[in-house]
Amino acid sequence: MSTAQQVPDILSPEFAADPYPAYRVMRETAPLIWHEATKSYIVSRYEDVERVFKDKAGEFTTDNYAWQLEPVHGKTILQLSGREHAVRRALVAPAFRGGDLERKFLPVIERNSRELIDGFRHTGSADLVADYATRFPVNVIADMLGLDKADHPRFHRWYTAVIAFLGNLSGDAGVTAAGERTRVEFAEYMLPIIRERRENPGDDLLSVLCAAEVDGVRMSDEDVKAFCSLLLAAGGETTDKAIAGIFANLLRHPDQLAAVRADRSLIPRAFAETLRFTPPVHMIMRQSATEVELGGGTVPAGATVTCLIGAANRDERRYADPDRFDVFRDDLTTTTAFSAAADHLAFALGRHFCVGALLAKAEVEIGVGQLLDAMPDVRLADGFEPAEQGVFTRGPQSLPVRFTPVKG
Repeated sequence: MSTAQQVPDILSPEFAADPYPAYRVMRETAPLIWHEATKSYIVSRYEDVERVFKDKAGEFTTDNYAWQLEPVHGKTILQLSGREHAVRRALVAPAFRGGDLERKFLPVIERNSRELIDGFRHTGSADLVADYATRFPVNVIADMLGLDKADHPRFHRWYTAVIAFLGNLSGDAGVTAAGERTRVEFAEYMLPIIRERRENPGDDLLSVLCAAEVDGVRMSDEDVKAFCSLLLAAGGETTDKAIAGIFANLLRHPDQLAAVRADRSLIPRAFAETLRFTPPVHMIMRQSATEVELGGGTVPAGATVTCLIGAANRDERRYADPDRFDVFRDDLTTTTAFSAAADHLAFALGRHFCVGALLAKAEVEIGVGQLLDAMPDVRLADGFEPAEQGVFTRGPQSLPVRFTPVKG
């Protein structure tokens, strides 16, 4: 097993600037690394990350979320296992698939996207991150839950603090304090609303969560609050970065942008390839339940395992020419890209596969389609080169574009 000295450190400025060369070195020379600063074992190859996520042998748990998530969200569905997890997932999952999603929430997604685009469609310029991507998914989730969208600045501040807490690999005390403060503020905001919805249910997702029952089990106020907190953070940060990432990738590849504009059925392919090529979440942690042989070495029981999604999704053993963005690649299956059978790793896999994957797909299909309609000749602002930022989650911080406003 390698030590971190032999490869670029995941906490170094060089890694933050561009992690992909470091990922390649890890996959080739150090597929299992003990990283002292984060007290975790790092795996980077596709086969190893896939194995940890699928966990067919019961070797890995989400017990790490007790310290990684619980301080900011409270106890969430992600920490649960066995029947407790299955029942909780059965309570929340129906709202995020099939009929409910289409009937209730597609109009919400379409309306929120259109409202944001109306703010800049006549101007000929926009920052697709600040004016659209950071606002759209949070507005959708607030709308789905029946919360006041006028509180958007608070939601955004909260989820930004939560994501910073999750990605606080260096243990910054200020970031930790801000994350813990967010848990208190969010509880003070949400719990009265949850109690009111139990008394006076509506047709919104929050009311559905309050009323849902499986095998005689209902979610407590704390359960519902924790899930809403998780939904705002996970659904906001990831879809925000995915939409920004799709446009950054397509604007860098004008031929592929033209193809997607001409054939909107390619949008899911562009989304799937963006999730592979520049995933919004670069690392997810698990905990070993037993001693495990992994990545050519041994991980002891009870250890934190950091799975590098950003590295695994560019593994040359799994994808041809993995450092090339290509919506037409034939080794990424679009039909399964938003299910637990996905062959990229951006949504994790197995029983903790992202419950919001289809919601994200709907947001991206609608949002990207509406943006392309409003900006038929969209191009990067003169001299601007998109740059990703972040280590735990990663994406463009800014994406200024120019376009000719559509008449009408």
